[in-house]
Amino acid sequence: MKTLLLIPLAIFRLLTQSTLLALSQIWVNKTRSILTTLGIIIGVSSVSAVIAAMGGMNNKIMENFETFGTKKIFLWPERPSSGPKKNIDWWQIRFREEEFNDMLEYCPSVEFKSFISDGQNLPARFEETTIESVRLNGVEADWFQIENRPIVMGRPFSLLDETQGRKVCIISKKLRDKLHMDRECTGQTVTFGYHTFLVIGMLEEKPSMMFDNSNRDNLEAYIPFRTMRKINNNEWFRVMASCKSTDLAEEAKAEIQFFLRRTRHLRPGEPNTFGVFLMENEVQQFKKVMGMISLVAFGIVSISLLVGGIGIMNIMLVSVSERTREIGLRKAVGAKPSAILTQFLVEAVVLCMIGGLIGVGFGHLLAMVISKSAPLMEGAKIPFWAILLSFGFSGIVGIVFGMFPAVKAARLNPIDALRHE
Repeated sequence: MKTLLLIPLAIFRLLTQSTLLALSQIWVNKTRSILTTLGIIIGVSSVSAVIAAMGGMNNKIMENFETFGTKKIFLWPERPSSGPKKNIDWWQIRFREEEFNDMLEYCPSVEFKSFISDGQNLPARFEETTIESVRLNGVEADWFQIENRPIVMGRPFSLLDETQGRKVCIISKKLRDKLHMDRECTGQTVTFGYHTFLVIGMLEEKPSMMFDNSNRDNLEAYIPFRTMRKINNNEWFRVMASCKSTDLAEEAKAEIQFFLRRTRHLRPGEPNTFGVFLMENEVQQFKKVMGMISLVAFGIVSISLLVGGIGIMNIMLVSVSERTREIGLRKAVGAKPSAILTQFLVEAVVLCMIGGLIGVGFGHLLAMVISKSAPLMEGAKIPFWAILLSFGFSGIVGIVFGMFPAVKAARLNPIDALRHE
């Protein structure tokens, strides 16, 4: 039992002595050690910076996906590319309101649903102020829930607003300010084209997104869906829905497809006469692409670690050659080959770990520069697991490329080593 307790202590003492000896050797040859670890420093800093940059870009794009809404499901009428309805008239393939009756009841994974009638850009006028172009859209009350655009003033569309097609509207803060309306603008009237609407509410501004510049200049106004159909006399519309959670996205899509195939009287085997776009699928596809890009980038920059490892092996071989007499003397006084091997192996690992430490520091500086200079990679930083990975790789490089010189040193014949000039 006592022997078993002494073994770890002996190993710890051997590693400590070898580490101190390695540090003294590195200190004696400071310039050579720095030049030797240059490849490791470049490799680790490159790997760290790439991980930070890819992580920052991934987080930024995922934030935009979250802002856009990962639970959204888009539906639109679509002529199939095959089957008996391949050349069907567009008028016959359009959506009809009754096709969506009780959709939320029969699709338990779907939380909200809204018809959308895309309007056109119309001039808007309030008292003496006129704006040439305002985008007017017809939506249902659930649209604001799907888009996560809460009403910050006034009220949403009521059931009477929607069923009776009342001329009421909800505007954005930007439009209110452009028209020079009162701060409390509810109750005032705005004219869009030839139709006058009562302002019943104001919605929260749409968050800005990286790939979407539409909200920077466009002004928004929303009216009840049936009001838009009445004034436009347009039978065309599309549908937007949202699932209860991203985990239920595929279930929601399958339920909607089954429901619409039944309400649109599609026979088994016939292709769909509608399109379904699931935002969550795009998110998952993006994650896969980012994973592949990160893997390729990581592999490319890791080549510098290989070059650094070759440099470590080269300098350790030189060190073995320079210290041949020292190795012979240590063996002559009883040093075991395992002790010699451990000494040189630890020296190679310590050299790589020092290079890894410096490389992480440079990688952190590079990440800061990338974060400040590239808006797409804003917030880029080296995660803790990447720091551990960098040190782990540095240690592995030291072991792999330090093993050959260490074995060579351990196998030296003490007599030949003492004769070495």
